[in-house]
Amino acid sequence: MTVDQVAGPRDTPPGPGRVPVVIVGAGPVGVTAALLLARRGVSSVVLERHHGVYPLPRAVATDDEVRRILQAAGVQEEFAAIARPARGLRLLDARHRVMAEFPRTAQGPHGFPQTSMFDQPELERLLRDALARRPECELRSGVEVVGVEEDADGPVRVTYRDEEGEHLLRADAVLGCDGANSVTRDAIGTVWEDLRFEERWTVVDVRTSLPVRSWEGVDQVCDPNRPATFMRIGEDRYRWEFRLRDASEPDRERLRELIAPWVDLADGADFDVVRQAQYTFRARVADRWHRGRVFLLGDAAHLTPPFIGQGLCSGLRDAYNLTWKLARVLRQGADERLLGTYESERKPHVRHVVRLAVAMGWAMTGGQDGAAAVRRSVLGAACRIPGITRAAGRELSPALAAGPLVRRRARRHGRGLVGRLCPQPWVTAEGRRARLDDVLGDDFAVLTVAPLSPSLQALAHGLGARIVPVSGSRDDGGLADWLRGGRADAALLRPDRVVADVVPAGGRDFTDTVGWASLLHTTRSPGPAPADRPAAA
Repeated sequence: MTVDQVAGPRDTPPGPGRVPVVIVGAGPVGVTAALLLARRGVSSVVLERHHGVYPLPRAVATDDEVRRILQAAGVQEEFAAIARPARGLRLLDARHRVMAEFPRTAQGPHGFPQTSMFDQPELERLLRDALARRPECELRSGVEVVGVEEDADGPVRVTYRDEEGEHLLRADAVLGCDGANSVTRDAIGTVWEDLRFEERWTVVDVRTSLPVRSWEGVDQVCDPNRPATFMRIGEDRYRWEFRLRDASEPDRERLRELIAPWVDLADGADFDVVRQAQYTFRARVADRWHRGRVFLLGDAAHLTPPFIGQGLCSGLRDAYNLTWKLARVLRQGADERLLGTYESERKPHVRHVVRLAVAMGWAMTGGQDGAAAVRRSVLGAACRIPGITRAAGRELSPALAAGPLVRRRARRHGRGLVGRLCPQPWVTAEGRRARLDDVLGDDFAVLTVAPLSPSLQALAHGLGARIVPVSGSRDDGGLADWLRGGRADAALLRPDRVVADVVPAGGRDFTDTVGWASLLHTTRSPGPAPADRPAAA
């Protein structure tokens, strides 16, 4: 066995094979986690079994909250060049008549289209290009992780194998981003909780110049005999998904019949099937998301049917939630209990999203029994109630549950604010227009419409929080109205831009500064920021 020489973390002497973080899996979740850590000065080694980007499409949709995560990872401009805004989701009956429509706007509250379509291999390539530009990150491809073990009161030992033999890395933390068949999940003894949904579907990705009948959004066909999904991904890229009655794939003639409502496929027509594959859609959540400093993210921690387009989105939210906490512990000596809030915050959120996808799936595709027909009828009627489709869209990403870093208030102060991401308008700061997050930087921030008390100023200073007065003018992008609408004079924003707490209108302090400040208290400075971190105005 050989031992790699890797620079150790700042809080421990360098040693053989010592690295702050090992990330298992170089898919979008793993690479995004590495980029987010790098922007906070934390080095990582990413281990990936494939030599290159997996070339076939898989995930195809993201929302505006997740566009914001890609912005934080430093790849927003590149992603914008490959993304295509979508108009939303339509539910169609068996005759392709519209039952309901869930519209999505071209400019959501987070500064981006509420739904964007993309090609996953293109996303992975731009993420890897960004990874290659970061000196804090190292990608080791073509390797197989064969062991993850945590020493008692010591580093995590990661053993991997390549063409030269076995190698050992010792890490202060390990992020298992290695998918549904996760080696990391097995290593920490986690098992699946089955949320009782399993269906086999065939997915057909196509490139064609034919005129395809598309409304520039997603169609979900609620047909008990052949439920289907259709979406336009790019200029000449389309995807169809059909539930299978048996294990056989539809041949070209059967495929011609299935796609006839959208496109006329004549013999010899320009219609290139890029990929046709069977998938089993499942709904599962891991019973435990970490043991010690070994964490599960993405498909290693949860599986969801694709009906509301939140599979990859949930994994990227995992990375955003965990990385700032891990960086604060590793680089600034914050309380170890801070890492426990990753599972307590993300697991209920993911469970909600998965159950919503399952409910949507059963309502639309839940078989040919009488109950399924009733479900579809109720769904169609419910979606005709004014405002119901808008409410359903808002609940795709619910507020985080109350906890140490999400402080709920009595009465109505902060209602609709705490536990949710703050909006991200364009603002003017020091004479330049920028998105809010590029102005705030990467740490805590306080948005306020009233002068802060001396105690709050001291608290903000202790957190390293930037205090940003908002005046109600056009320059603040509506942030003052957002605060006042939540009956708050100030909001404390976490580094992931979730509102942790508010100062109620006319109040003087946050809810319980002792409880959460003890978790966030740091024992040392993080040191100089990476050179490319956005300058905070």
